[in-house]
Amino acid sequence: MLITFTTDAHTNNVMMFGDVAQTMLKMMGHSGTVPGAILAADVPAVRDHLAASIEAEKQLHQETDKEGKHVSMAHRALPLLELLTAAAKEDCNVMWR
Repeated sequence: MLITFTTDAHTNNVMMFGDVAQTMLKMMGHSGTVPGAILAADVPAVRDHLAASIEAEKQLHQETDKEGKHVSMAHRALPLLELLTAAAKEDCNVMWR
């Protein structure tokens, strides 16, 4: 299953595999339900929560993949963080389905 994140403030949608997207949703402090949405007023806090969760994950798994064969959640989160940042800047809601 694919999950697509959208906002009016970002020209590109962000698509992720369901398991990765649900992990991201939980890292944002959300229940992980699909479909869902974040109101514009809550987007900055959600973005900051995701960024902090990603940083904690990076510290925890810093040495587990020395060969570089694993795509980290930090790399997978970059497009979503960009979308959330654009939504926060433009005061727009974020939705996913």
